[in-house]
Amino acid sequence: MTKPPPPTTPDGRYLVVDGRLWRRSNPALGPRQRELLVAALMRARADVGRAKRARDVTAERRARQRVHRAKVGLGERGPPWWTDGTPDLNRRLVRNTPYADWFQGLPGGPVDRV
Repeated sequence: MTKPPPPTTPDGRYLVVDGRLWRRSNPALGPRQRELLVAALMRARADVGRAKRARDVTAERRARQRVHRAKVGLGERGPPWWTDGTPDLNRRLVRNTPYADWFQGLPGGPVDRV
């Protein structure tokens, strides 16, 4: 059985996973740019796993830096990709944000998603 995708906030800025907001990638990225960044992210994540299994702390640190750079490029970290001045709520519990009522009102309720 496949899990349904996590809910996306009405403004498209965040996904909600386990009751926490996670910034979505920048929708203004072109398809090729997004494809390259996602490929770099997946390679870096795989390298993190290999380095951890090998207990290579230096390789793990370098791979994690590459993960971070790819996520910044995608807009998931670093400065927010929106320009209206709304603060970034990345990694915050949805119940402590302006999205709380929206999340509470989703079909099935938030209890099913936490």
